[in-house]
Amino acid sequence: MSKRIAMLSAAALGALFVTGAVTVPAVAKEKTVQVGGAPMYPSKNIVQNAVNSKDHTTLVAAVKAAGLVDTLSGAGPFTVFAPTNSAFGKLPKGTVETLVKPENKATLTKILTYHVVPGRLAAKDLKDGQKLTTVAGETLTVKAAGGKVQLVDAKGGVSTVTIPNVNQSNGVIHVVNTVLLPG
Repeated sequence: MSKRIAMLSAAALGALFVTGAVTVPAVAKEKTVQVGGAPMYPSKNIVQNAVNSKDHTTLVAAVKAAGLVDTLSGAGPFTVFAPTNSAFGKLPKGTVETLVKPENKATLTKILTYHVVPGRLAAKDLKDGQKLTTVAGETLTVKAAGGKVQLVDAKGGVSTVTIPNVNQSNGVIHVVNTVLLPG
């Protein structure tokens, strides 16, 4: 009896493969990068991917508080320098809690849009000394040497790209280890 079940199972599987009835979801075929323990799918937009990263819960909460979800879900393309939770943790105690209050939405929006550059810039496109104009209208300066990319903000703070080239349907994310601050 068990030999007959095994033969029937093998025949059924063979028929499925021959007919093509077994399909693999499209996202499973995509080349992904792991960020915060979650795969980042190039077919999904910046927000759809970011919400799955356990390393970016503070950033996602800030984007929601600033009302930027629709913008970062839009067509873009955008290059986003995405600070991790530990990057936000480097800010003075109470800063994040203060920034996400409704009365501080304009300041929060300026800080977040300072992390966004129009267009899709891969790490190889970021050259030493290059000036990037952010969506906030201010400048970031690229420091690139020895395969490492850093960004210098308006206050002289330096943030290092820790995970480059996380492709999205509407741009690219580069994970950074420090929050960038506008002038």
